[in-house]
Amino acid sequence: MKQKILVVFSKTGLMRFISHLDLMRLFHRACRRADLPIALSKGFSPRLKVGFKRALKLGLESQNEEAIFEIDGWIKPETFKARLEKELPEGIQPKEARIY
Repeated sequence: MKQKILVVFSKTGLMRFISHLDLMRLFHRACRRADLPIALSKGFSPRLKVGFKRALKLGLESQNEEAIFEIDGWIKPETFKARLEKELPEGIQPKEARIY
């Protein structure tokens, strides 16, 4: 069973200086630390299936960035948000999570 969860998050403070590629790595590591059941891509070098709607320029703050996580199984969006929030640094704040 596959599920997709859309997470709306803010990127503020010193985190505005993190690049888009580093932001992707940050979310991948946070998902692994939170032990979330993120689906893996197929192939020689499997990666977590996490996508971002748009890349924000370096140095800009945002209140409504969006990321889509493909889940292997089923988890409540509220539980997903709470577990992810514990592992993210100050400046990256999940605001809402919902089924996509």
